[in-house]
Parts: sequence; structure tokens; C-alpha cells
Amino acid sequence: MRRSTRLRPGVPSLPLASGRWPALAAGVLWLAAGLSIGYWVLQVWGRSPVTPVASVAPPAVRSDVASVARALGAAAPAAAQDASPAPVAAASRWRLLGVVAQPGQQGAALISMDGQPPRPYAVGAALDGGLVLQAVDRQGARLGPQRDGPTTVQLSLPETPSAAN
Repeated sequence: MRRSTRLRPGVPSLPLASGRWPALAAGVLWLAAGLSIGYWVLQVWGRSPVTPVASVAPPAVRSDVASVARALGAAAPAAAQDASPAPVAAASRWRLLGVVAQPGQQGAALISMDGQPPRPYAVGAALDGGLVLQAVDRQGARLGPQRDGPTTVQLSLPETPSAAN
């Protein structure tokens, strides 16, 4: 009697079923294992140690106060003042609405006169009424008949309402 290579009677056998399938499956599994090991080796060896980079503080923003005042429409600083002081207006005519002041630099002020719309003035600029903006600080501005002369009007910023809640 002849021995059949068929596993089941009536089902045709595939040409690779005889001995190649197990070898092919083992090769694919070894290939997958090798690729997996290679991936993890590259992950471990491919990473460099984390080196902190020293951060440098950005340079402080320096603004040119005179340019800001010119951009806001301030008049040019008064180059020459009359030797005789003009009549000094009452402090109630002037209202200080804002200042641009930096330590060690000139500044600008937003000043309203007689209820008119406010205008920006650079330090040294002549205001209506014969006064000159002498200096600005964080809380106010000083006006006088000359830039380096005595202060005749001291303006303060209005109080900002604090939140009651």
C-alpha cells in the first residue's frame, strides 16, 4: 500500500506545506525580534544626555521718550526761553492724565489744559501759558517758566479707583 502525503483525504496539499512553512515562520519571527532589539538599542544609544542650556535674560526694552512724545504729537522742545517769566497760570487750568518716565532719562506727559483734549509734551517743551515741562516722575510732573528754573506748578496723576471686591 502506498503511503499518501496528504494530511486529509480529499484536500489538496500545498507545495510549501511539506517543510517550508515552519522555516519561513521561524525566519519572520527572528526578523521581527531582531528589528525590535535594534529599535530599542537605537533608542537607548541614540539619545544624548539632556544638557541644560544657560538661558540669557533678554535685554531690557529701552524706549526713546522723545520719539514716543513726537509720535503722540508733542511739540518740539523749546530751545530758547525768554529771560522774563510769563504770567503763571493757576494749577487748576492743568490736568495731568499720564506720564512716561524712566529713571535717568527724559520723559513725557499727557496734559490737558482748560478742559481741552489732552496733548503729549516732552520734557523741555513749552506749554500754553508760558510754562515749560521741567520734569516728570512716576506720580506727577513739574511746570515752570524755564526748564532749569523754579517749579511753579506741581501736577499729580489722578487717583485710580481701587477694586472694592
